[in-house]
Amino acid sequence: MSTLPPAIRTVVLVDDDSALRLALTFMLELDGFAVTALESGEALLQAALPPPPVCLVLDQNLTGLTGLEALAVLRARMEHLPAVLITSHPRTSTRETAAALGAVIVEKPLMGESLSAAINAALS
Repeated sequence: MSTLPPAIRTVVLVDDDSALRLALTFMLELDGFAVTALESGEALLQAALPPPPVCLVLDQNLTGLTGLEALAVLRARMEHLPAVLITSHPRTSTRETAAALGAVIVEKPLMGESLSAAINAALS
C-alpha cells in the first residue's frame, strides 16, 4: 500500500511593501508553507496561480488595485481560493466586502501566530 506525500500548502502573498513581503515570506516558510510573493494586485491577476491547496494573503492597502479589488476580480473569474486580508483598522465597509468575498481579516500588526492560524483555518 503506497501513501501519497501530503500536498504542499502554498500561500500567494501580495504586498507592495518589499520589507514586509520579505519578512512575511520568511515567517510563512518557517511555518511550512511554500510562498509565491507578488508586489501588486495587478501582478496577482496576471500570475498563474499554483495548484491547491493554496491560500491568498492580500494586503488591503496596495498601490493600484486594493486587496479586495483584486480579490473581486478573481471571484468574477470563478477563482474561489481561500483568502486572508491583512489590514490595519478595517472599516465596517471593508469588513462587509471581505465577508461577501469570503475573505477572513487579520489585523495588523500581525502578532504571534495569527496569520499562520488564519491561513491554516482557511485551508482546512
